[in-house]
Amino acid sequence: MLTRGIRGAITLDNNDKKSIKSSTVELLRIMIDRNNLELENIAFVIFTVTSDIDADFPAKYAREYCGFENIPMMCYCEMDVKDAIKKCLRILLCVNTLKNQKDIKHVYLKGAAKLRPDITE
Repeated sequence: MLTRGIRGAITLDNNDKKSIKSSTVELLRIMIDRNNLELENIAFVIFTVTSDIDADFPAKYAREYCGFENIPMMCYCEMDVKDAIKKCLRILLCVNTLKNQKDIKHVYLKGAAKLRPDITE
């Protein structure tokens, strides 16, 4: 098996626990579904948020609502780049898979779709 990265991003409506929870769970579930992932094949997860999101940790909701109790996860803050997208949660799933890189389905939802219009469905 190879280790591949699967990218995902979503914008939040608000900087509150409810928005962080719903956005984290929605994005993870779609990333897992579109890539037909088994949780045991996820090596680790990196979450990043823009500096305007600080109400809670996305990893908390991955553990509580997506079954990620045994998956190593870290949360980081994105660089604060001028004119960058606001209230954005990004996820990098590092997975063990037999898929080719071209077969990986990256997921960009809501306002984050403009980050990668070339691959957004």
